[in-house]
Amino acid sequence: MKVILLEDVKALGKKGDIVNVSDGYARNMILPKKLGVEATSKNMNDLKLQNQHADKVAKENLEAAKALAEEIATKQVTVKIKTGEGGKTFGSVSSKEISAAAKEQLNLALDKKKMQLEEGGLKTLGTHEVTIKLHPKVTATLKVKVTEE
Repeated sequence: MKVILLEDVKALGKKGDIVNVSDGYARNMILPKKLGVEATSKNMNDLKLQNQHADKVAKENLEAAKALAEEIATKQVTVKIKTGEGGKTFGSVSSKEISAAAKEQLNLALDKKKMQLEEGGLKTLGTHEVTIKLHPKVTATLKVKVTEE
């Protein structure tokens, strides 16, 4: 019997796959546990429509991420840090502080977890480039200016 999987099933396939299983396995395991549905023409058409919709949404998300990356590339945020004698900094600028500065100065909600900073954050004054992973295929570079408080 051909079955369309509604969830990932170990050793059988991933969600959306069409697999051929024995009638007993389908009747006693897959269908009662709602892990899959029989591959009828109606269900096959529904799967096709879902895949088309998922492709369209993925394409829209990619386009939005590219547009945001272009916007971020032209922007700069300024973050202040305490310094001592000779311009020596106390502490560092973290991704949390950069995210808060971007929200306040640029009105952009950037996820701090997607920022790729060197270990320990930004520890020197000046302009730094921070890479932000917006999408698996799209990264942006934000200029962060670290100044004295």
